[in-house]
Formats: sequence, structure tokens, C-alpha cells
Amino acid sequence: MNLVQFQKELVAYASEIGIDKIGFASAEPFFNLKHQLIRQQQLQYQSGFEESDVEKRTHPELLLEEAVTIISIAIAYPSKMNDAPQGTKGARRGIFSRSSWGKDYHSALRERLTLLEAFIAAHYPDARMRSMVDTGELSDRAVAERAGIGWSAKNTNIITPEFGSYVYLGEMITNIPFTLNEPMEDQCGDCRLCIDTCPTGAIVEGGQLNAQRCISFLTQTKGFLPDEFRPKIGNRLYGCDTCQTVCPKNKRKANQIHPEFEPDPEIAKPLLEPLLKISNKEFKEKFGYVSGSWRGKKPIQRNAILALAHFKEVSAVPALIDLLESDERPVIRGTAAWAIGKIGTAEGLHALKKAEERETDSEALEEIQKGLAFFAEESKG
Repeated sequence: MNLVQFQKELVAYASEIGIDKIGFASAEPFFNLKHQLIRQQQLQYQSGFEESDVEKRTHPELLLEEAVTIISIAIAYPSKMNDAPQGTKGARRGIFSRSSWGKDYHSALRERLTLLEAFIAAHYPDARMRSMVDTGELSDRAVAERAGIGWSAKNTNIITPEFGSYVYLGEMITNIPFTLNEPMEDQCGDCRLCIDTCPTGAIVEGGQLNAQRCISFLTQTKGFLPDEFRPKIGNRLYGCDTCQTVCPKNKRKANQIHPEFEPDPEIAKPLLEPLLKISNKEFKEKFGYVSGSWRGKKPIQRNAILALAHFKEVSAVPALIDLLESDERPVIRGTAAWAIGKIGTAEGLHALKKAEERETDSEALEEIQKGLAFFAEESKG
């Protein structure tokens, strides 16, 4: 079989196994991206979760000798939740971002890439391949842009005409010289809604993100959340969709295509208070299959505490006091103290005064004092 015909069959097979878009890009170095990444590091805009070696991120030949082509794949995920539960007073709920609504996309994309590799190997036994998803060295978005999957938007997401930006991306480097796709023309135009509505101003300018200010990144950190960002978190437990939900290109893109990515409403919008005392075992059993669980329960619990403070949920105060008095983790004790002060009950004030006397961790103590300061401000008002 000639390569042109095989490429057509590969594209058809990709569709059969649940890949929504596939494109073929040159494995030439990503020189423009290299300059952007160096600049990003100089400005300290990187998250720290990505590969730090700029050479590996921009030179596919360092990852696979004889690299010729990169196959980019995209799978759409839903933006709409059926029967979404509504939080109410006494039963407040948090929210996971849409990319973490169903089965962990890392495993879903790896499964499909493994099938693609097997399909290629069956026809080209000498083919060399290396696949990666998200945590690999290459930039999924730079590859997808070059492969014509979509264009790189001002919010740094890849936007596809068919599915908007609600797509998971993965890629495979190979030594097979496939016919390449043309990149897609930028269709953002003068629109800057994503820049103007980002809650923390993380989109510095079109196409440049300061990850250190991005709520999606902040929700995944494990330490104390900087004071500046606490009011911005709202009820987000993991991730942030603001720059996607405001995008005109995402209107009416429900993408309810793959059952494995359909959300369980009780996982995607869980009750907040039960999260405060969930055990590691319970957390893994309930949330372990979604991508938002990858950092463990601590960031989710901290964000749940901040969400309860956001709602000023009085019913949560006894549970927050329990964390303040008995949790072993200073971040959780301290964040609970801050939340207790924010909610502002007499019971909470009494608990904070007692905690101030016994706390030995300097950072947690500082949070207790912040909590007490909220009461002082209230009494002045």
C-alpha cells in the first residue's frame, strides 16, 4: 500500500476509535515557540508543571531520532452538564472545570494513541513512534496549531471550528513522511473578551499567559493561596473555564459526543462540606478517575474551604472549627481560620481566640490573626 492511501486509512481508523480530529505536522524545530518559552521563563510566567528544558520542548528530534512527522489528535469534551445540581444555603456546591468532568483524559488519549501506534506498526513494522499527552515534553498546542487542528487563540487555547476550544490534545512523533496539513488562519480578530474577563488578569496580552496568576494553576497548588486570589476563586475546586465560556467561538458547542467524558453531576459539582473531612481512601474512590484528582485531596479541600468562605456559609463553621482544632496540616488549619473569620460568627470568634493561643506553626498563626482581623474590622463598621 502506498503512503498516500495508508494515510487516508489511518485518518479513517482514527475516527473509528473516537478521535475527533487528526492532523499531520512537520517535526522541524519550533523556533518561534522557543523564543516565547525563553521569554516566559525570563518573566517567570511558567507554572512549574511543564517541562523546564526548552530544547526538549521545541526540538522533536531530541525526543525521537529521525523524527519527520508529528501526528496531532484532538478529542472533544462536553461543555454542558445535564441535570446539574444547584447549590443552596446549607448545601453549597463546588465545581470542577469541564476538562475534568469525565474520565481522565490522559488515559483516554493514551489509549487511542496506543491503538494508532499498533495500526501504524501493523502496516509499517519499521516505523518509529513516540506518543505523549499533556505531561510530555512537546507543547500540545504548538503541535496542534502546526497540524491544522485549530488556531492558537488569545487565551492560549487551540480553537477548532467544529468543537471550539473544548478539546483534549495529544501527539505522536514518527519517522514516517506523511503529507502535512496547513496551519489554520487565526479567527479571533479584534475580540478580546477572554483578556478582559479573566478574573485575575492572567492573560497578559493576546497569546501570552502568566500561569502564576491563572486560576486553573492556582487551584492546583498545595500551599496557602495568596490573599489577592482568594476572593477570585469563587466555588472553583479545580480549574477555571472563564476564558472559554466567554469565547464567542464556543457558543452552542455542547460536544456531548463521548459517554466516557460525560460528567457525574455529584462528582463535577460536589457538595462542599463533605469534602472537608473526606479520607484519602474515600477521595480516591470517589474522585480518582477524573483528571482533577491528580494533586490529591489537599488542594481540593483548601479550595472547598475558600468556597465556603465565598458563600459565607454559616452551617460550615462547626466543620471548619474542627479542622482548625484537629487537622495536622498547617495549610488546612490556616485556611480554615481565614474562612471562619470571613464568615464571622460568635462561635468562630471564640474558636479563633483559642487557636491563637495554641498554634505553633507561624504561617497558620498568621492566618488565624487574619481571621481575627475580619472580626475587628466588622466591629469598627
